[in-house]
Amino acid sequence: MSKFEKMFLALLIFALVPNIIQVDANFSKSMYLTWGVQHASIFGEDLHLVLDKTSGSAAQSKRSFLFGSIEMLIKLVPGNSAGTVTAYYLSSTGNQHDEIDFEFLGNSTGQPYTVHTNIYTQGKGSKEQQFYLWFDPTADFHNYTIHWNPTQIVWYVDSVPIRVFRNYEKDGIAYPNKQGMRVYTSLWNADEWATRGGLVKTDWHGAPFMARFHHFRARACKWGGAKSINQCASNVPANWWTSRRYKQLSHSEMRQLNWIRKNYMIYNYCTDTKRFNGQIPPECFKPQF
Repeated sequence: MSKFEKMFLALLIFALVPNIIQVDANFSKSMYLTWGVQHASIFGEDLHLVLDKTSGSAAQSKRSFLFGSIEMLIKLVPGNSAGTVTAYYLSSTGNQHDEIDFEFLGNSTGQPYTVHTNIYTQGKGSKEQQFYLWFDPTADFHNYTIHWNPTQIVWYVDSVPIRVFRNYEKDGIAYPNKQGMRVYTSLWNADEWATRGGLVKTDWHGAPFMARFHHFRARACKWGGAKSINQCASNVPANWWTSRRYKQLSHSEMRQLNWIRKNYMIYNYCTDTKRFNGQIPPECFKPQF
């Protein structure tokens, strides 16, 4: 097959799969405020969420997606952010919901933020891993990306992978691949648990607190109901996330991941034997990389 024929075939397949969509860099067209609207603002490529003693604030995407790459640039609450949580995650709805989380747990001035990651499958979570960041996330915007396909989920910070969760559904381990998920952001008070397990409370003298979001991008498959389960997972050129390149981390990404886990991981549910009474979840015995 000639190069031209391959290109024509790819374009034809793309045209026949109308659920592929790319949302580029515009919060005002792609997301809307859901609560605390008096505290938040969306204009063009920017979203500002505010928290004070009366309320936090939140936004969500207008569309749901199944597989692809979701990214945002985020500048976290500066100064003494203890007790606050800035959340950025994907989630479906209902008691059997799926969810993929980035949550940023504030801390006292001068102390590092904690990046809290989790995944829910069919309503069940308890798969937390936590990390410190290797930079000041309040000084500038940094890229936080969730890459999700039928094979694996990868959490990236500035293109560096910090966590992987692979699909072992064939072994009876649930994987989020049958529910469309919207993109959510929020800033809220969680001082009963967020900072040192709730020992450090929110200092409201520093309010209002603000988290800034910029350049929301979803290169993802638009959810259109049950028909999307097969469409979005199909190994066709239009579904770039199913290509061989995205089925496993590269050697350089593996080195980055191992470096992060060695130097910045502070909690891993797979090693918390006391929490699970010795019954470690089965995915913990599977290769995740």
